[in-house]
Amino acid sequence: MITVVRSGPLTTVQDLGRPGYAHLGVPRSGALDGPALKRANALVGNPAEAAGLETTLMGCALRFEEAARVAVTGASAVVKLDKKPVEGVIEVPAGSVLDIGRATAGVRSYVAVAGGIDVEPVLGSRSTDTLSGLGPAKLTDGAVLPIGTAAGLFVEAGSPANYHAELELGVWLGPRDDWFQCRELFVTAYKISPMSNRIGCRLAGSALTRAKAGELPSEGVVLGAVQVPADGQPLIFLADHPTTGGYPVIGVVDDVTPLAQARPGTTVRFRALPLD
Repeated sequence: MITVVRSGPLTTVQDLGRPGYAHLGVPRSGALDGPALKRANALVGNPAEAAGLETTLMGCALRFEEAARVAVTGASAVVKLDKKPVEGVIEVPAGSVLDIGRATAGVRSYVAVAGGIDVEPVLGSRSTDTLSGLGPAKLTDGAVLPIGTAAGLFVEAGSPANYHAELELGVWLGPRDDWFQCRELFVTAYKISPMSNRIGCRLAGSALTRAKAGELPSEGVVLGAVQVPADGQPLIFLADHPTTGGYPVIGVVDDVTPLAQARPGTTVRFRALPLD
């Protein structure tokens, strides 16, 4: 078992999500930075789909009731074991406290424990969905988490990602790109708003110009959908997005993974992708 000593502002249990339930109004959810979680799992011998912890900006601190093998990936942060800095795969003795510090680059750190976080799955996933409330609640101080049985498998872990002050995102236009002057999307530099979260990444910049008046009935929304609310500022939907929305969706970003580690104020530019 793990006891949460310091939960941080938002630490949740995440695996690779619960795809296939959008028709029931359930988004995929799962780790925002999937490659980082997979790397952490690989380092401790877990299968890629094992559940770990996703921290946000300020990390968390955990006390281990039994000895465990742990890896921390994702955002750059100082990790301490019983107040002493450690790196790489960490062998945690029973009774020790592992502290994942404030992110110095990136936003989200991923903590994998050999055996995985063994909370009860919901619809086949142990992920916390912050929009619908499915899955385990976000961590609080004093919470206790069960750990599964370590598999003892070790595989190639891959390389850590680099985080940049400016992102370029590829986007396929449609289905409602005719509702705005979408050429403006590709000449405007946007900034990530502090109002962003696991549901969506809000952008701040020049408002897109409407080409059509009126309103739409609610339509399906997918991961990476670029929706334009009434203020004309694009919003990119992330893992905990709703499955329908009423504002026009003018495109879909092909890979939202870089947004998982992009801090408020990061510059975002778009490039058009061919529909073929």
